[in-house]
Amino acid sequence: FCALGIADRITYDAVQPTAIEIKMGRSGRSVFSVPLVSGAGTDVAAQTWGAPYFHIHRADYIAALRGALEPLANVSVKLGAVVTTIAQTAHTVSVGFADGTQYSGDLLIGADGLNSTVRTWMHGADAPRFTGNIAWRAVVPVEALGDDAPAATACAWMGAGRHAVTYRLRGGTLANFVGVVETETPSAEDWHARGSKADALADFAGWHPTITGLIKAAPEDALYRWALYDRAPLPTWTRGRVTLLGDAAHPMLPFLAQGAAMAVEDAWALANAITRMDDVDAALRHYQDERLPRTARVQAGSRANAKTFHKRTRLSQLATYGPMWVAGGLAPSLIRRRLSWLYGADVTRD
Repeated sequence: FCALGIADRITYDAVQPTAIEIKMGRSGRSVFSVPLVSGAGTDVAAQTWGAPYFHIHRADYIAALRGALEPLANVSVKLGAVVTTIAQTAHTVSVGFADGTQYSGDLLIGADGLNSTVRTWMHGADAPRFTGNIAWRAVVPVEALGDDAPAATACAWMGAGRHAVTYRLRGGTLANFVGVVETETPSAEDWHARGSKADALADFAGWHPTITGLIKAAPEDALYRWALYDRAPLPTWTRGRVTLLGDAAHPMLPFLAQGAAMAVEDAWALANAITRMDDVDAALRHYQDERLPRTARVQAGSRANAKTFHKRTRLSQLATYGPMWVAGGLAPSLIRRRLSWLYGADVTRD
């Protein structure tokens, strides 16, 4: 965000968590708490990874990006556009929309998500795979939660066949809750699908009051039940003058919270390749080759975390979380360094 020129807006809207934590979902017992800000106020995250660690509301992030985009010359934003046709020649690519309008240009970037029309044009139709998980989502004012409000940390709560994540947004005034539960019953992939509070409470029955308190305080019309779908990694993102970006290229499960981050990294790398190389086809291939290894690693890490978070037996929990507890107590800096591959990478660094 510094390289994009939106640092002031991001830091105004965001929250800098004090630590990364893992707790047990029912008891609230701490597995580890690794400081990101020291007691003296030192930004330990920035010292380790080269930049501060922030939490920001998706809407605030989009507003910051759009605010930087709109003043630029020769830029227009058209919402609600549905792509119906794509065609390319050796020198141009054209797109037709459902309203009958058409646009032509030097290249087409499909940043249209899990159910990408551009991906389908490139690779043919295929159905996303239900992962066997649903995610409850809610954002609740902290003042409504009393003593059970989640701390201003990045906290994952572990449990048998389920987990939750809590953190704060908008200067600490909002608490964000994501609760992921394994289920054998698939439902439609819909970011806006609502769920019932009774079902959410049943899924987290017996859990710590911080979790159940968030569910109880969530507005009835703003508690979402999102089925998590996935796709296999693609062998190629590019076809001639058409390429993919973000979830259209590499759908991310939320278990490393990197979907938006990878998309923004993609965008920087793509813009950099296009700016530096005269040949559009070569620039798109270079972008793909640069980004594919990193995004594949993040995809794999996200999938692996689902298993790590959902250990069902006491023995498997002890075998997994016991070493984490030891490392968190004896060498928290080691945990931060082990995350450097993820948080310390800087795509803007030449």
